[in-house]
Amino acid sequence: MKLIKSHFVFNRSQQNGIFLLVIIIILFQAIYFFADFSSESNSEALSPEEIESFQAQIDSIKEARAEADSIKIYPFNPNYITDFKGYTLGMSVEEIDKLQQYREENKWINSAKDFQKVTGVSDSLLATISPYFKFPNWVTEGEKKKENNRNIPSVKVSDLNTAKSEDLQKVNGIGEVLANRIVNYRNKIGGFRSEIQLKDIYGLIY
Repeated sequence: MKLIKSHFVFNRSQQNGIFLLVIIIILFQAIYFFADFSSESNSEALSPEEIESFQAQIDSIKEARAEADSIKIYPFNPNYITDFKGYTLGMSVEEIDKLQQYREENKWINSAKDFQKVTGVSDSLLATISPYFKFPNWVTEGEKKKENNRNIPSVKVSDLNTAKSEDLQKVNGIGEVLANRIVNYRNKIGGFRSEIQLKDIYGLIY
């Protein structure tokens, strides 16, 4: 039995193709091993003025964002604080509920002190939001009258009947004019019999 030997014979075109393929492979390997693929920046370094300009732009953007995120507080009546309003003011859910429950009983907050007593907010939060409290005029006028009532001489009727004008001027809120007015009225009625008679003196709110 004869063995048949197979011989592969390439024509010149095929030989040239193989040779070109080998050259391309060698070329890519050389590029892979010897080429520098590091991402070095060929651009020139920024000058200090350019860096400062970029930093100023960044700071400006940050300030604008902070201002946009901040919540501005406008004067408001604390009796009508909603859930959302209380949340933005920094109140807790419990504090808001206490206020709303108080209002449901048809009771009113008339001062910052009342607000803290009802809600139980901290001193720091009260100091932050109380300057924005806005009450009706009749409330503020009432508070002024209460403050003026503290200027009434806290002395007995017998002392009022014997006190001189100089003695009355030592009481906080009592000036020379008002002290003389008290003495003149006392002399006119023959002496005070009750503190309620102080109501009749002009300028002295009792």
